[in-house]
Order: sequence, then structure tokens, then C-alpha cells
Amino acid sequence: MKKKILIAIIVLAIVYGTGYMIVGNSSNIPEGSTNQKAIYALNEAGCIMCHSKNAKPPFYASIPLVGSLIKSDMQMGLRAYDITDTVKAIESGAKVSSTDLAKIEYAVDSNTMPPLRFKIVHWKSNISAAERKAIANWIISERAKLNANSGISKDFANEPVWPIPQSLDVDPAKVRLGSILYHHTALSGDGTVSCASCHPLDKAGVDALQTSTGIRKQKGDINAPTVFNAAFNAKQFWDGREDTLEQQAGGPPMNPIEMGGESWEKIAKRLEADPAFKAEFTKTYPDGFTQKNITDAIAAFERTLITPDSPFDRYLKGDKNAMSPEAIKGYELFKKANCAVCHSGENLGGQTFEYMGLKRDYFRDRGNVGKINDKGRFSFTKDERDLHKFKTPTLRNVALTAPYFHDGSTQSLRQAVEIMAKYQRDVSLTDEEIDNIVKFLEALTGEYKGKKLEVKK
Repeated sequence: MKKKILIAIIVLAIVYGTGYMIVGNSSNIPEGSTNQKAIYALNEAGCIMCHSKNAKPPFYASIPLVGSLIKSDMQMGLRAYDITDTVKAIESGAKVSSTDLAKIEYAVDSNTMPPLRFKIVHWKSNISAAERKAIANWIISERAKLNANSGISKDFANEPVWPIPQSLDVDPAKVRLGSILYHHTALSGDGTVSCASCHPLDKAGVDALQTSTGIRKQKGDINAPTVFNAAFNAKQFWDGREDTLEQQAGGPPMNPIEMGGESWEKIAKRLEADPAFKAEFTKTYPDGFTQKNITDAIAAFERTLITPDSPFDRYLKGDKNAMSPEAIKGYELFKKANCAVCHSGENLGGQTFEYMGLKRDYFRDRGNVGKINDKGRFSFTKDERDLHKFKTPTLRNVALTAPYFHDGSTQSLRQAVEIMAKYQRDVSLTDEEIDNIVKFLEALTGEYKGKKLEVKK
């Protein structure tokens, strides 16, 4: 036994020394651009080692006991946050998402990274003051680019969220055509279903069902997200299988369960049966009802489905009385509880894919809720690391868009807050805290066409 203890001490000593050399604690940041300094700091702090799918275990990971600890850290780190694409974006000068900025900021500011188990091996891996400053300056710079046209007050310039713009650039002619197509049942095989069937505008862009009803009364396998503010999503659908609104618009018509349109040629024939609409359509699209033209028009219309001027937007623009004191407390708690890390940017979501049940086993505790697609992004990527990862939904107008989550399992907004706190953060909130967060979420209801968005009974 004494021999084993001695060997363990020697191994740890070697690892400590090696860890010291591999992961540093730099008090001096090399000269360079803001991006270059950020990359250096993230490397020095060991962030890239545990949060990149391209990272390889260090050579001392082959040492017994220690190696398993290192590999476990890397698996856990990648599950929580994959920084791979963020690093590529920083290096190339490309746009970094609001969620990536919020995640890195929270980890640095809260002093939760690197975790204790990482420090056991890399004992000098604390982030230095110089590294923190380099990362903070980079975040401020990137946020300024993202919210430049939002009208956000200087007092809130570095918030992880910002107001929705008043409008997006669209072609009015395409918008009118897209509106007609959005409500047109000719896109479905039997003429019974339109886009508006599952995303009615008078019900906040959702059908209030656990899963939507498609052609021939068929039920879908996942909750229909709101169409409002979808223009601000980085990717479309829960699994992110499409990048643009145009691509998203092409999905449901060909889905045999949703609209069952069979082919774009058949859809075109049904649309051509209306001579007046055909004449109007060909003025803007001379080559007629092609898939590209149809989806282009629908996407143009959907870019008008944005809801600015919520009480929260007005608050961020400088109106300190736009939200109640309870809602303001709720917003501060929302950030403190790390909710704004994933629900960030102008859409308070839609920028990243997160594991459902990061801290606790959501699916085990929930049980079976029927034929629900729980695979998440894995359905598209077939990467095991994406199993149970879903696009973070927008929180805009969330008070109007029940039921919640991809499985539509929760009707109560209050309960949804409790579930997120439990399974994503492993924290318990008091009744007052939950009430305040709900008040904040209710303040996210915006305006559509100059009127507060409402659900018509």
C-alpha cells in the first residue's frame, strides 16, 4: 500500500510539473489585435483544450488515473460548450454569435473556469488579470458590432441581449406575394393545410398544440416553434438542418406528414389555377412558380414578422420606467442564473444548440410523452455528441407561445422556468424569484404592425 501511495505521489508530481508547462498563467499578453489577444488568452487558460472537438489529449494523458481524469474533463467540457467554430471565427475575423460571447464572458466573470478538477492536473491554470482583460475587451468589441443598429442605450451597451430592430430590408412586392403563399392551402397535397395552419399569426405564430396536425390529420413529432422573429435565428428548425428562411420554407410543403405537397411541379399547377394570382406573381418572378421563387417570397414575408418595442426593448433603449421593478429584478436574476448565456442577442435565443438536461437527466425524469423526436441536432448531423441538443428557442413573446420545449410537455411558463433552473443550472429558485423572472419574460411581448402582440381567443 505504501508503495502504491508513493507511486501516486510521484505521478502527480510529474503531472503537476507537466501541467505547469502545458497550461500557463500569463500576466503578459503579446502585442497584437484584439482578436489575437483573445485567442492567446483562451489558449493559455486551457479553454480550447477541453472545449474543442479538434483538441487532442496531452501526451501525459497516457499516465494511469490522471489520463482518465483528463479525458473526462475534455468530454464534459465539450458537452457543455464547443468552442471550435468560435475559435475559427476569431482567427478569420468573422462574426461571433451573441451566445458564444455570453458563454465565454460568464465563465470568465464568474470564475467558474477552469474548474477544480482541471486545476488538479494543471495547477497554474487560473486565468490571469491580463487574460481576463484581453477577453473582456474582445467581447466588448464584438458586441458593439452585433448591436450597432439596435438603438441600445449606452448604459446597456455591453449587455448579452439587445433590442429588436424596427424593421428589416424587404421587397414590398415579394412580401405581398409571400403573405398570400403563407396562407395558401395550395402548398399542401389535398388543399387543407397552409403555413398558417401550424403558425397562425393571430396566435403568436404557434398553434398551441404539443405537436402540430398536418395533412390527413397526421401528427408531427416535435413542437412547432413560433414564426415570429425567426429571421433572427442563426439556423432554422429545432435540429438546425436549414440555414435560411428560404430553405426552411421549402421543408414543410414536401414533408409527407406536414403538407404532403408531393412535388413543386404539382404545387405550381395548383397555384396557376388562379389566373389573377399568377399574373401578379409573374410581374415579380417572370419565370413563375418555381421552388426558388415560392420560398423566396415566403421568406420575404417572414422577415416582416418581427415584434419590436416590447417593454424590455424600450427599457434597453433608455426608458427606465418601461418595465416594472419586479420585471427588472427578474432580468437581473435571469442574467445571474446564467439564462442569458444561451438566450442572448436580439432574439434571446436561436443562436446555438444546447443539451437538454445539462445538469440532470431530463429525459429519464420526464418519462415517455409519446412519439416525440428527442434526438435533436443528432437527427441532422448523425454526430453522437449532438444527441439531445436542440436549438435554443427565442424567448420573444414567450408568454404567448405555450406549450414549451421541443416536446411541448409544459403548459405553464412558471413551470418552464422551474424546469430550466433544475435541469440546465441545477438550482432551486424561490417563489419570489420565479415570479420576478416570469414578469421579465412577460415584458418580452412585442408589437406587430404597431399593436401589442396578442392571442385571439
